[in-house]
Amino acid sequence: MDFIKPGINDIIDILIVAFIFYQILKLFRGTRATYMLWGIVVILLLAFLAQFLNLVALKWLISVVETIGLIAIIVVFQPEIRRALMELGRNPRIRSLFMHGVKEPIPIDEITKAVFNLRDRGLGAIIVIEREIGLRDYITESGIELDARVVAPLIVSIFVPPGPLHDGAMIIKGDKIIGARVLLPLSDNPEISTEFGTRHRAAIGITENSDAVAIVVSEERKSVRAAVAGSLTAPHTKESLKKLLKKHFGSEMEERIGEQQHEKRESASNDSEGGD
Repeated sequence: MDFIKPGINDIIDILIVAFIFYQILKLFRGTRATYMLWGIVVILLLAFLAQFLNLVALKWLISVVETIGLIAIIVVFQPEIRRALMELGRNPRIRSLFMHGVKEPIPIDEITKAVFNLRDRGLGAIIVIEREIGLRDYITESGIELDARVVAPLIVSIFVPPGPLHDGAMIIKGDKIIGARVLLPLSDNPEISTEFGTRHRAAIGITENSDAVAIVVSEERKSVRAAVAGSLTAPHTKESLKKLLKKHFGSEMEERIGEQQHEKRESASNDSEGGD
């Protein structure tokens, strides 16, 4: 009866498996995949029952299902598997092992000014700000590639109808607008309130599939919200939006601006010494 005397390895094994199952349930919570997951649990229970009671016909049926089960699971749960891998990649400790590049600062004041100008004029918009995970695939597939400096008047002019770029999302990387008229993936989270339409679902969808921050301007409600990691914030004021952007981009921006100012001071100092 050695099996009833678990060792330290058995305890560690059980804890790891329990943690994995907890993370899987946490990942699937709030999605349609939850119901499919319960279906798989039922099949596993039937398999255990068939093995325990030696039900030959049921064991044969389950063995047939098992041959295609793995492929079916990968196909059915593809969005959740991709999200799980992205969540793993977002982990700061893991990112620090592979990503050491200096990020471009974002002009928070220009973006905030443009967003609330659009709101006051009753214009809708989605502005997606790229972080670690690149978004150029979305631009290549459905949008227009740009290379323009981020300034408030340009952002506003792009979203003014009937301009050719006003539909779809704008994507910003650092201090550049790199894409416009971009179609974003819509979230299929059933917990999203029905009061939110396509624009908000698109903002949530892109932040479920990447680590970007999306800003949504609603022309109906004349409100500004942000989507981060698949969740939508409450309506923002100028101050609260700036605070959110500084939280996600501010330290990087301040470090880069500090470096630029230091370089300018050094350059001015060298010039003055050269003049002497």
